[in-house]
Amino acid sequence: MIDGLQEFTQSLPPILQWLGVMAAGAIPFVESYFGSAIGVLAGLPPVVAIAAAVAGNIVTMAALVLGAHAVRGRVAGDREEVSPKRRRLRRAFDRYGVPGVSLLGQTILPSQITSAAMVSFGAPRNAVLLWQTISIVLWGVAFGTLTALGVDLVAVG
Repeated sequence: MIDGLQEFTQSLPPILQWLGVMAAGAIPFVESYFGSAIGVLAGLPPVVAIAAAVAGNIVTMAALVLGAHAVRGRVAGDREEVSPKRRRLRRAFDRYGVPGVSLLGQTILPSQITSAAMVSFGAPRNAVLLWQTISIVLWGVAFGTLTALGVDLVAVG
């Protein structure tokens, strides 16, 4: 999938390649970290690749947070948590709070899912938006920079 996204990005006219990276960054499990690596490998300047991947990731994360917040406001009562990943995320949320889950949660689930889950657990919407944005930027900068330095992160994922 990563190779396909990289080929798609490279096939775009150079002036539009950042849009391909932005679209890749919006995809769960690709996000800002692999999106920025894809952009760098496609030949974009690292700053452009990172900014585009981060922007795509933030847009989809924010849309899901706002949607989850709206749904939580209308739905009453708790539902049974069946998914083992959701239970693990809930334990991490109870232990580390919004900052910890935002910064480390992407190792469990994509930021879009993690952020919507935290809002469904009752986390403040604005805190989730802030900490997820910080996390998305940090992960995107780290992976984009390492890729620009020659570390093969895409083969790892």
